[in-house]
Amino acid sequence: MLDTAIIVIYFVLVFGIGFYHSRRERTSSDYFLAGHSVGWFAVGASLFATNISSEHFIGLAGSGASTGLAVGCYEWSASVCLLLLAWIFIPHYLKSGVFTMPEFLERRFSPACRTYLTYISIVAYIFTKISVALFAGGILIREIVGWDYMTSAILLVVATGIYTVSGGLAAVIYTDVFQAIILVAGAIVITLLGLDKVGGFEALRAALPPDFFHIVKPASDATYPWPGTIFGSLILGIWYWCTDQVIVQKTLSARSVSEARKGAFFCAALKILPVFILVLPGLIAKVLYPAEVTGDNAYPMLVLRLMPPGLKGLMVAALLAALMSSLSSVFNSCSTLITMDIFKKYRPNASEKELVNFGRWSTVAIVVISVVWIPFIRSLNDQVFQYLQSVQAYIGAPITATFLTGILWRGATPRAAFTTLVVGGILGASRFTMDVLHNAFKMDLGPLNAVVEFSFLNFSILVFLLCIALMVFVSKASEPKKDIEGLTMEWGGAPIGSATEKWATAVIAMAVVGLWVHFA
Repeated sequence: MLDTAIIVIYFVLVFGIGFYHSRRERTSSDYFLAGHSVGWFAVGASLFATNISSEHFIGLAGSGASTGLAVGCYEWSASVCLLLLAWIFIPHYLKSGVFTMPEFLERRFSPACRTYLTYISIVAYIFTKISVALFAGGILIREIVGWDYMTSAILLVVATGIYTVSGGLAAVIYTDVFQAIILVAGAIVITLLGLDKVGGFEALRAALPPDFFHIVKPASDATYPWPGTIFGSLILGIWYWCTDQVIVQKTLSARSVSEARKGAFFCAALKILPVFILVLPGLIAKVLYPAEVTGDNAYPMLVLRLMPPGLKGLMVAALLAALMSSLSSVFNSCSTLITMDIFKKYRPNASEKELVNFGRWSTVAIVVISVVWIPFIRSLNDQVFQYLQSVQAYIGAPITATFLTGILWRGATPRAAFTTLVVGGILGASRFTMDVLHNAFKMDLGPLNAVVEFSFLNFSILVFLLCIALMVFVSKASEPKKDIEGLTMEWGGAPIGSATEKWATAVIAMAVVGLWVHFA
């Protein structure tokens, strides 16, 4: 009864925050970018809550139970990527005044680049981000609460869609702040209870193989080879944290470059935590229930067996917070892309009211598609879904190469950018297709089997290097775009950032490097 009451209170608070931000008429800037009025704390908390979804509770704990802390490479690489977002990307994004990342690509390169990124992003969001979140969320809620999978998935999609449609990005961000507090608090509680149960961290280390506590694995490791762990995760992290609409849109809502930068710093500090509050519980479950833990059931098992009444309700609220914050951000970003990159392109004279209304109806459409997609998600097995998740990794390298080169080098040309996006996208799609055919459907691909067995993290490094070479080669053979002031780095210009921001960067960087070295 107490657990149910806590869950009900959670929903009441979330809807209260969401509807508070839907009370007044909004311009497109209000609806899609929260009127550029958000402070650093809300920006950072929203970035963190958007990133941590139900698949993190399932996947990070599950990987922790299976292979140890190595999966934490993505989390600590994210901290580095957020520092790059703060110093390299944010100033150019905010100065350009864009609503979307495809719009930035058009201003820096060409309309063709904008169109490519718009459609790739929308399809990827609907069929990977939303799907992965619902799939993992369904597992968690079914295991812990006992709700029917379809009922719970539809309820959460519709509930999240309601406040996202009503309040736009402001509703998303400020509900994210509340949800970030809930999910961090819940995760910390269960980690502390678990550590107490196993007898402390040293007892945990003594009960597991030593390699479970090494984040850097040999180059021959099939899943986490050290080149891919260090460099591949960084390439994919730059794509996700520095160029992806769902993430970057939060920084575009900041009231100034300084507030956006501080928000990125705050999130970079928060991203140190998941290794200890999401991955570590997987190791704890492995020690406490060695015969029963199979991977994905690690976190639900801890919640069911360690949490007393009341705290169990808090943990369920944290899981709901993780799922709903990610879904709401994807819904809002899809709506922004559809409205600003597709609708406004064909209706350039559309009024502010028309843009906001179209944005709301776009969100409704995404919610409907998500509900229709739920039965198909349920029919997928875990293995196929793992490959659906990996498709994001395969499209990341060419996008990272295009954005990085475009911002750091004035000589990068529109033809080079479009060529790189298309060629890199084809390479990624080919690898993804081979993965599914070989691993999910057990097809023998002959000599191509070696490609499939090559770590996707190492594969992303090769694709990235090829894309950089392609950007340089084609740029040298084509005309650069002239009107790009403010869109590229001004080398040798005046120093940027305050002393406080530089100190914050140094502290976070040293903390992350220290952790990498300690757990190497």
